[in-house]
This record gives sequence, structure tokens and C-alpha cells, in this order.
Amino acid sequence: MAAKIRAGQILKKYKNLQEVLLDKDLAGLGDMYVNFVYSLALSQKLRKPAGAKVNNRILAEAVKKSGLRKMLPRRVDRHAQGDAAEALIVYAWLQGIVGFEDCLKILSRSDEPIEALTQLLQEIGKRLGATYE
Repeated sequence: MAAKIRAGQILKKYKNLQEVLLDKDLAGLGDMYVNFVYSLALSQKLRKPAGAKVNNRILAEAVKKSGLRKMLPRRVDRHAQGDAAEALIVYAWLQGIVGFEDCLKILSRSDEPIEALTQLLQEIGKRLGATYE
């Protein structure tokens, strides 16, 4: 029997989107989630099991290309930008804003990791009604 995770069981109350982006605990969970869903999307493309680690350089580029960088404080390094992307993606999944299958589909659209993650971040922003572009 699979247990259903409720967002309210693990998420704290956030005042705004920037709090979500800067939540280190959420980023830690997001790191695992992003690597897992990206690995599955890659496995579908390759038609064989594949494991992938999405590094902070790729995530930071996707943050910049998506426009999400504007929502972060001025002086944040590449690692913090990657954490912000991971936090936002897992937050959107936990809140039911973007489903697991949606993530797979969006990440499968492009062969370029930066472009695929940019599209995912933009879709999440659109669904949240955020204007970070």
C-alpha cells in the first residue's frame, strides 16, 4: 500500500515565492527529486535505464534563462541558484502545481538539459502565476 504524501505534512508556511526559493531543506529534497525525474526522462529517451546528476552549473543556467534569477537576492552563487531551482521544482510537485508525469513530459521535450530545465521552471512559474520573466 502506497502512502500519500500531503504537502501540509512536510511544508512550512511560506510568505512568498522567495522564501520557497531560499529554503535549504526544500532544496535538499529537491536535489533528489530533480535527479530522479531527470534520470527517468533520460531513461525514456535512451530506452534503457540511466542515472544522471543535474549539476549546479546546468541548474543555474536554467534559472537565468527562465528569468527566475530576478527573484533571488543579488549576491547568490551558482550553488544557491541551483538550490533555488530544486526547491521550486519539488515545491511545485508537493503542492500539486506540476505533477510527476508533467515533469517527465517537459524534461523529455529537449535533448539539451539546460533548455529542458528552463522549460520546466517557466511552466511552474506560469502555473504559479509568477512573473519572473
